[in-house]
Amino acid sequence: MADRSGLSSSQAQVKLQLTTRHEDISLPQNTGAILVNTNLRRYALSTLVNALLENERPIPFEFLINGKFLRTSIDEYLTANGVSAETLLTVEYVRAIIPPIHLVSFEHDDWVSSVDVISNTSPAIQNGTIDPGQERILSGSYDGLLRVWNMSSEVIATSPAASTGGHTSSIKAARFASATQIASSSTDRTIRIWKYAEDRAAFTASLTPQLELYGHKASIDDLATHAPSSRVLSASADHTVGLWSTRKSEAPAAPFSLLPTSNPKNTNSKRRKLSATTSTPQRGPLALMSSHTAPVSATIFAPHDPTVAHSASWDHTLRTWDLPTTTLVDTRTTSHALLSLCSLPSLSLLAVGTSARHITLIDPRASATTISAMTLRGHTNAVVSLAPSPESGYGLVSGSHDGSVRVWDVRSTRSGEEGGAVGESVYTIWRESSAEGEGPRKAGGEGIKVFGVTWDKEVGIVSGGEDRRVQVNRGKGVVGGKEGG
Repeated sequence: MADRSGLSSSQAQVKLQLTTRHEDISLPQNTGAILVNTNLRRYALSTLVNALLENERPIPFEFLINGKFLRTSIDEYLTANGVSAETLLTVEYVRAIIPPIHLVSFEHDDWVSSVDVISNTSPAIQNGTIDPGQERILSGSYDGLLRVWNMSSEVIATSPAASTGGHTSSIKAARFASATQIASSSTDRTIRIWKYAEDRAAFTASLTPQLELYGHKASIDDLATHAPSSRVLSASADHTVGLWSTRKSEAPAAPFSLLPTSNPKNTNSKRRKLSATTSTPQRGPLALMSSHTAPVSATIFAPHDPTVAHSASWDHTLRTWDLPTTTLVDTRTTSHALLSLCSLPSLSLLAVGTSARHITLIDPRASATTISAMTLRGHTNAVVSLAPSPESGYGLVSGSHDGSVRVWDVRSTRSGEEGGAVGESVYTIWRESSAEGEGPRKAGGEGIKVFGVTWDKEVGIVSGGEDRRVQVNRGKGVVGGKEGG
């Protein structure tokens, strides 16, 4: 068999079968096994594949063996994994990771707690389309206001002040419930549903209060929306998970004891006085689910079954709920407070961010034999926000109080000190407000903490934080490969 590596045959050699899942970069069908020197690393292998493809402009590639990125020479891989050089190695190649570059930042008057995006690929879009360039970014701020931004860095809509139906305290979560509806929650203990409408001719938009939802007795720190069912999940510091409807006709009456006008002794308080001046319909929860023993930090709908919910809490647990019966069906107990949550559906895993600075991947299925499937390490402070990659079943992004956003591919691993695989981030995004984006100026992310992050296929990675900015970063193919599992 010919040596097609172009290197000296005095080195130890191994046969490779190169494969890819992407038709546009596939080798000819008659390409058989290739004999290469075992001292080859990623760059030399990438050069080889480009030569076989006869590319005029080289494409940088990454290589996977048994589902893990090759980070050493082939020889070091064979030795570490006890594989004989006589073995035919099947090696998958994908386009290499492209660092997400900074596109733009939007300045606010106060800390930015939450961000979301509406685009053609957003879960909130059910019918219709959004024209290219008409994507929108939603931000929630500690000043109590929602803002909708266009892609030209302009605010096209701002929510009303507290005296005219807005939140009376800091916003903690904001989500598009549909293309025309937004949900927000606050330390004022309410969820508010807003009608969102655009006037394309005037290049403006409006946010009109539709519902005030009462039921929680403490700050509401996270929301999840499910557009087809008009349902909203809430995570509250009162230790409960709430289930709500965005439709006034479906929502039950609000608990009278929690309404602003229910207690005359408190009518002088700013929150109650301002809320009482509005006429927005007030409703209550479909259910409040109790089992957590500490504040609930995050909640999501199960990706393949919206009748199931997951919640993460400071009580160290990840809990699974059956929504039609509002019953707890599973509890996974970890070693640390859980602060954020997202799903990796094609891998059947949930990712939870912890107070211990790492991300734990958990298999929530009843058949799972261990709590933790993998640990992702790299942050130096609490991991408070997570979002899955819109393009790869293996990818996710995290926001931390260390002032960074990290991009992860669960196939990028190293051996842990106590055995097992430990994931490493493939790229770190620093705040542009800090040392021109090169790193934090203060230890622990002081002054530049990231509070919220989301990842949209069209817009990119959007994050907000203590620097009072929404930051947008984008890079095509940031995590290679569309399939998971």
